[in-house]
Amino acid sequence: MNTEPDLSNPLTLAQRLIRCPSVTPADAGALDVVQQALESLGFTCRRLPFGEIDNLYARRGTASPCFMFAGHTDVVPSGNDAKWTHPPFAAEAIDGVLWGRGAADMKGAIAAMVASVQRLLTEQGEPAGSIAFLITGDEEGMAINGTKAALEQLAAEGETFNHCLVGEPSNPTIMGETIKSGRRGSLNCQISITGRQGHVAYPERAENPIPPLLTLLGRLTARVLDDGAENFQRSNLEVTSIDVGNPTTNVIPGHAGARFNIRFNIAHTGDELRRWIEAEAALVALTFDGEVACDIHVTGEAFLTPAGEFTTLLQDAIEAETGRRAALTTGGGTSDARFIHKYGPVAEFGLVGASMHQIDECVPVADIETLTRIYTRILAAYFADTPA
Repeated sequence: MNTEPDLSNPLTLAQRLIRCPSVTPADAGALDVVQQALESLGFTCRRLPFGEIDNLYARRGTASPCFMFAGHTDVVPSGNDAKWTHPPFAAEAIDGVLWGRGAADMKGAIAAMVASVQRLLTEQGEPAGSIAFLITGDEEGMAINGTKAALEQLAAEGETFNHCLVGEPSNPTIMGETIKSGRRGSLNCQISITGRQGHVAYPERAENPIPPLLTLLGRLTARVLDDGAENFQRSNLEVTSIDVGNPTTNVIPGHAGARFNIRFNIAHTGDELRRWIEAEAALVALTFDGEVACDIHVTGEAFLTPAGEFTTLLQDAIEAETGRRAALTTGGGTSDARFIHKYGPVAEFGLVGASMHQIDECVPVADIETLTRIYTRILAAYFADTPA
């Protein structure tokens, strides 16, 4: 009796993946599941470990063009398991709904990717090119030892791709709504101002760090960064915390701090924004007998894959299966596409993300099937008429 799983059925593979409790940085066997499936489809697989993180790179064929799927098997914590309607790692499919952590983000999409390759090979035969997968176990965490590190190593070895599709849950409410054709950049800053602690009755003996902190935040938030850019909303600076840690009313604190994030469009670069913040901090420091420091980290630059043959191919496939012409958007958070775009054109399309990261994450089984059909159409069209 044949005991091999039916790889053309994405539900079975999605359930196997969800049953691996792969909360970052744990893999819990998830990459093994993907590797076994891809090897049975003729892919050459290799692991790319960095630190405590493992990554999987698989490729079928060596010819150009190379279409690459990208995604992640790691998931966020499930939270209080008792609050779930169905256990978060049981992968129960009930009344047409698949429940479990990672169902939407993004084990359901990985299963659809694998199933689409199986269907392509069955229906079309060998593609006129090659197909690759880059699957990481470090997307929900620091994302240092995942896609970024793997791509750097692959590029150093001369490994390339022509176009990439990331399976992030790109649709807000229904399949076929949106393709992410770019992403905003992200900058995090921690301001630290050190003064001199003292009694409130003797301010001349102290140096209060709060007024310069408020001045600096005021200068930063007063600037309108831009009025938006093509395909992008306005850049936005959001203060996320102001911290003094002073439990008393009669002590001038010796330290004050704040944190903020900037989501910026292609009108800016991380370095430009860094220089602006540092210049504003230097001006405030001139008026203050203390120390003003800014710890700035740019976690991703803004990027855009321009509308063209590749995005049209994606839209055509999505419309054929859903009846909707997917909009090209750049909103939302960051993803590993921020690393991939440096090496080739990339877009994102996956399941509906309404429940991702929440208690009771779930997706309709029918949506996984729809996504599989869309991915199969994309592959067939790509190798029939490769976009420039």
